[in-house]
Amino acid sequence: MIRLCAPHELAEGQSRGFVIDQLNLLAVRRAGQVHAYLNRCPHRGIALEWQKDDFLDDSGSLIRCATHGALFLIENGECVAGPCEGQALQRLTCREDANGIWIAP
Repeated sequence: MIRLCAPHELAEGQSRGFVIDQLNLLAVRRAGQVHAYLNRCPHRGIALEWQKDDFLDDSGSLIRCATHGALFLIENGECVAGPCEGQALQRLTCREDANGIWIAP
């Protein structure tokens, strides 16, 4: 497992990007649970954000691709609107303990 950050460094409703071992990743905390994905839109294979750590839509309830506006469910990465509808972000196994938020790439 690879440590992303300390638990307090990803607040409720917050998204953050990470680059670890040349992997571009993102994590979102929603309803107390952390969800982690490769930071790569299934439509074009590009990074989702256009500003650092800005992965969520204006409501904070969906992950958004800034390039073409595709929207993804936070809980499972499924695209629910946009050119890649029906596809999904690549989910990463994620766990959290007192020492950190951990992923298995």
